[in-house]
Amino acid sequence: MVEKSDPNSKLIAENRRARFDYHIEDDLEAGIMLLGSEVKSLRQGGSNIAESYASVEHGELWLINSYIAPYLQAKTWGHEERRHRKLLVSRKQLARLHAAVGREGMTIVPLRLYFNDRGMVKLKLGIAKGKKLADKRETSAKRDWDRQKARLLKQNTRD
Repeated sequence: MVEKSDPNSKLIAENRRARFDYHIEDDLEAGIMLLGSEVKSLRQGGSNIAESYASVEHGELWLINSYIAPYLQAKTWGHEERRHRKLLVSRKQLARLHAAVGREGMTIVPLRLYFNDRGMVKLKLGIAKGKKLADKRETSAKRDWDRQKARLLKQNTRD
């Protein structure tokens, strides 16, 4: 029996550059506090998390520099496009993130922004360590080699 994908579950934005710029050590899912006009705008697909990051400040986790396009129908009660948004995680996860950033020099990078199966907006965060230029070159070369290898294998199976 084929499972139908849930119509509420939908990818809003993805930070594809994060996997190139960082070694992702671990990831976790966080809720996000949004205004009504922000949710409406996300349903229309107007967002960008490529230049954003998360930070632990005053015992709370915040998403900084994420862009959510203005919702035109909410003229008077709209929202700021690049405001700081509070992320919702458990105390245990927050303590682990704070320790990773403070002691180990890690960075908290948003990977994906999406609606889950219940229609709630969720953010997948990655605990990451920055790559050096040589590591980025190595990643690019490995990806090119994997593509070429797949092409050769596909060509050999046809013969």
